[in-house]
Amino acid sequence: MDKLKSVFNWSGGKDSAHALLRALESERYEIIALLTTVNRDTQRSTMHGIPLHLLEAQAASIGIPLYIVDLTPKGNMEDYSSAMSQAVQHFKALGVTHFIFGDIFLHDVRRYREQQLVPHGIEVVEPLWGQSSEEVMKDFLLSGLKTIIVTTMADGLGTAAIGKLIDSDFTKSLPAEIDPNGENGEYHTFCYDGPIFRYPVVFHLGEAFSQSYDIRMDDGTVKTYSYCFANLK
Repeated sequence: MDKLKSVFNWSGGKDSAHALLRALESERYEIIALLTTVNRDTQRSTMHGIPLHLLEAQAASIGIPLYIVDLTPKGNMEDYSSAMSQAVQHFKALGVTHFIFGDIFLHDVRRYREQQLVPHGIEVVEPLWGQSSEEVMKDFLLSGLKTIIVTTMADGLGTAAIGKLIDSDFTKSLPAEIDPNGENGEYHTFCYDGPIFRYPVVFHLGEAFSQSYDIRMDDGTVKTYSYCFANLK
């Protein structure tokens, strides 16, 4: 059976790495690119804060080309949608029929992806979908993937969790209100080694810092979110 020509939406974190591992193991997909979004000013990934050179190093070790979507520093959803639409048209012209993601249970996120992609004839694939967070984390810990925490909510795990390795000790230490996978945005990670990599990605932890963002909600109100970042180098 011919493999399905696909693009993997790459964040650089553990759920991306986990989903990519499962997609590769299925042998159903010909993944021609790792698509990632990068802040045009900082040259870092938009939520994880991973610098571009480390995203490139991950892709080189994995052996799949990196495709970068540049986003304006304070772009709104219209900017994001426009940039992603151009990327979709680019890959559709190359014969891509599937976009793969690492979501676990956020139905509104999956619905948004399908609304953006299905009209273009692109099918959404979610290798981790349908399992509980506990099941996904258990599977991740058995996978051999290695990852550290690089972003947290300032009023949640805060700077104390920055740089921590995701292992069984970490998951056992999490407060009950924190999703084991950080699926609600509690934390984000950087994956640097494991079965999808041909060699470990070398990185350095800088001094952690905090930053706040004003996000305009659907009802027009503005809400401020504060995050802690690892300042990866």
